Amino acid sequence: MQFKFRAATENGQIIEGLQDAKDEQELVAMLKSSSYMPISVGKTAGSGGSMEVTFARVRKKDMAVFCRQFHTMLNAGVSVVKCLDILERQTENNLLRKAINNAWENVQKGMTLSEALKENPRVFPSILISMVEAGEVSGTLDTIMERMSAHFEKEFKIENKIKGAMVYPIVLAGVATAVVLFMMIAVLPGFIQMFESSGVLLPLPTRILLAVSHSIRHRWYVYVLAASGLFIGLRYFGRSGFGRQLFDTWKVRLPVIKDTNIKIAASKFSRTLSTILSSGIPLVQGIELVSRVLDNKYIGEKMESVKEGVRKGLSLSETIREIGVFPPMMDAMIKIGEESGDLDGILGKTAGFYDEEVETSIQKMMEMMQPLLIVVMALIIGFIVMSIALPMFDMINMAEY
Repeated sequence: MQFKFRAATENGQIIEGLQDAKDEQELVAMLKSSSYMPISVGKTAGSGGSMEVTFARVRKKDMAVFCRQFHTMLNAGVSVVKCLDILERQTENNLLRKAINNAWENVQKGMTLSEALKENPRVFPSILISMVEAGEVSGTLDTIMERMSAHFEKEFKIENKIKGAMVYPIVLAGVATAVVLFMMIAVLPGFIQMFESSGVLLPLPTRILLAVSHSIRHRWYVYVLAASGLFIGLRYFGRSGFGRQLFDTWKVRLPVIKDTNIKIAASKFSRTLSTILSSGIPLVQGIELVSRVLDNKYIGEKMESVKEGVRKGLSLSETIREIGVFPPMMDAMIKIGEESGDLDGILGKTAGFYDEEVETSIQKMMEMMQPLLIVVMALIIGFIVMSIALPMFDMINMAEY
C-alpha cells in the first residue's frame, strides 16, 4: 500500500514524498529509522481512501480561540451543528480542524457535543469534555465555553512565561558550546604542530585538551551518536512509568526548580478546580480531572489520596494539608472557602495570586541559573586558555636558557 508523507529532517527541512508500507505505523517507524521526524502520514488516492494521520499538536491557545468563538456563536443563538461547521472552515490548525469535522459529523448522527468530543481525546482535553457535559445538562453550554476559553488563555500565558524565561539560558548555553567547539576544532590544531616541534614536555591539562580536540575532529560522529542516543534514551525513559515518576518527583524536590514547579502546580490546581466547581461538577470528580491537568505523576498520585479522603467525608483543606505538596497558604485558603461557602471563588483568587508568584519565581530561578552558566563557561574556557598558555611559558623559558 502506498502512502504520502511529510517529515522534517534533522536540519529542520520539510520533505514530502510517497512510500510503500504495510500501514501508517510501519511508515512512521521507517521515517524515524532514517532520522526523519514525521509530521503527517496519509493514504494516496489510489490506496482506498484519504484519511490522514497527523503528528501536529493543538496548543492551549488554539483551544482558547475554539472555546471563545464557540461561546460567541452559541450566545448569538447559532446551533451547535452550525457552530462546528463554521469553526471547521476557519480553524487553521490541521489536527483541530479534522477533529472538529469529526465532531460535526457525529453530532449530525445524533451524538451530544460531549460524546462527539470524546471521540478525539488526543485533541480535546478531558476537562473540556467534562465541562461541556455539565453545560449540556445544566443548559449553560455558552457560559461553560466562555469559562474554558479564559481557563486555556491563562494556561497559555503561564506556558509562554516559562518558555520566554528559558530563552536566555538556552542561548547562553548554545553560545558557550559554539565557542568551545570553535576553539577545539579551529584554534587548537594551530598550536599542536608548534608544541610537537618544540620538544617541550606537555603538562597534563594540555595533553588532555589535545586528546579531546583530536577526538572531536576525527571522531565527531561518536559524539553525535552519543548525544543522540542520550537524548532518545532519556526521552523514552521519561515516557515510561518509572521514568516519568522519577522525573516528576525531581521536579518538586530539586532545590533550584522545586519552588517554581510547586507554584505552577498550585496555580493550575486552584484555577482548574475553581472552573470545575463553578460549573456544577461534583468535588470528587473535579479532583480526578485536576489530577490529569496537573500533568505530574507524583502529584497525581497524591491527588488520589485527596479524592479518597474527600470521599470518606474529610474536608478538602484537611486532605490537601495531609499530602504536603502545596504551600501552607493553599489549605488555609481552601478552608476559608469551605467555611464561607464560596470555595470556587476563593480558589479563583488563589489562582490569581499564584499566577503572580509563578512569574516572580521564574525570574528568581533564571537569576540563579544565569550566573551558574557564566561560571561554568568561564571555567571551561579558562581551562582551555591555561592548557595552551602553560607549554608556551615552558617554551619561552627554554629559549631564554
